Amino acid sequence: MTQKLGRHGIPVRTARNAALAALAADLPSPILADVTGMHRHTALRWVAYARRDWAEYLAAQIEDQQEDKR
Repeated sequence: MTQKLGRHGIPVRTARNAALAALAADLPSPILADVTGMHRHTALRWVAYARRDWAEYLAAQIEDQQEDKR
């Protein structure tokens, strides 16, 4: 099925990852593991990815902007 969709320009992996990220943002890791059949450690990584803290990125952006003003 992946090959057939790929031939028509439908990016299956991108859609799969987006769907997993959406589920991981809404579900605790044990439930995500049960629903998808993935290992609990894999589910834990997806949940951590979906709930990533962007504070470090924002701080770096602010620092870069301040350096540009100097």
